[in-house]
Amino acid sequence: MIRSTTFGICLLLAVPAAAQSLGEKTGVDSVAGITPSTQDFVTEAAQSDMFEIKSSEAALHSGNARIKAFAAKMIADHNKTTGELKAILTGGGVDAKLPTEVSSSQQSMLGKLNGLHGNDFDSQYESDQVSGHKDAVSLFQRYGKAGENAKLKAWAESTLPTLQEHLQMAQNLGE
Repeated sequence: MIRSTTFGICLLLAVPAAAQSLGEKTGVDSVAGITPSTQDFVTEAAQSDMFEIKSSEAALHSGNARIKAFAAKMIADHNKTTGELKAILTGGGVDAKLPTEVSSSQQSMLGKLNGLHGNDFDSQYESDQVSGHKDAVSLFQRYGKAGENAKLKAWAESTLPTLQEHLQMAQNLGE
């Protein structure tokens, strides 16, 4: 089992273009600290924003007062970063396309969240926010450090402190 897992990871890392997308999608790149490709970064950043907005819209209807306040901030901040990303892409010089929907795993998370109420909803929302923001912080750190597109790299670096603040806020939601 360990050999096949090790072989699989090595195979992902050895096949550059195709493996980056798969590696990013499966989290292997994050664990290994590999810089995402520009397209992977754009896809993951946009999907992260979409997930934050959709899950937070649900929280405005189902969460407790503390969750609702956090959700309102997430909607405002992630709409802002979505606008910034779109502006960078339409400004030229970036060879990447925006996704039109969240990932399949995010869609599953939204489905689960939308089926919950009360404390169960609040708990799941908190957990999803912590997990999502940990992933986003990792993504933006890795691209900001060594990304291939200067505009996106600068944006990742300037957006990172806000994402780190979101993570801290999400971790404190249950207190």
